[in-house]
Amino acid sequence: MQTAIEQLLQRPEIWRGNHTSSPNINKAAHHIPTGFSALDAALPGGGFPAGALSEILHARHGIGELRLTMPALARLSRGGRWIAMIAPPFLPYAPALAAQGLDLSRVMIVHPHGNQQALWAIEKALRAGTCAAVLAWPKQCDERSLRRLQLAAEAGNSLGLLFRHTQAAESHSPAALRLALGHTTGQRLDVRILKCRGTPTGSITLDTWATPNATTPTALATTDDVVAMPSLSST
Repeated sequence: MQTAIEQLLQRPEIWRGNHTSSPNINKAAHHIPTGFSALDAALPGGGFPAGALSEILHARHGIGELRLTMPALARLSRGGRWIAMIAPPFLPYAPALAAQGLDLSRVMIVHPHGNQQALWAIEKALRAGTCAAVLAWPKQCDERSLRRLQLAAEAGNSLGLLFRHTQAAESHSPAALRLALGHTTGQRLDVRILKCRGTPTGSITLDTWATPNATTPTALATTDDVVAMPSLSST
């Protein structure tokens, strides 16, 4: 007779640290391809974990952090749910987003007053179930806040993407995925996998001008314009 713990471990939603995934889980339903084949190959399930929090750490804005997410966001924007951008440091540039394949009718931008209001808005958007993805730029985020956001992403089955400074890598985080970005030479982007379920830490280098699986070279050339204009605060 099976013990209670054995029965529990057979449940498909239970993840075990020595397994990259459960054989009973449909990977396509639980991961969103990044659109970059080298990165997809390095991540269990082949992309960003759905219904979970991911952190993208970078030393400065415009290093390629949005470029890395555009193919996945374009795919999600065609699914009928919202793509929410909360507290962006610059005003997103609509023509560049459209060039990347995003359905602008499904994009919402929220400019909260202060960091506490931003964290509240991020949690509500993740938990609502109406957002396929929530991109957020909190000024400060402690472990307790991150844990609340992770639980909210699970509850709303939403892809949570937090953009934070590389200094955050020194702090513990319950996020399912943590990536640190840095430029190498030319237009190549170094991506370090700091944390990922079932995957050892390591680095890969992406040619950020190469054509991802879900977009075009022309669209990629305009990605940096996404953050080219100053942000406007709400009144």
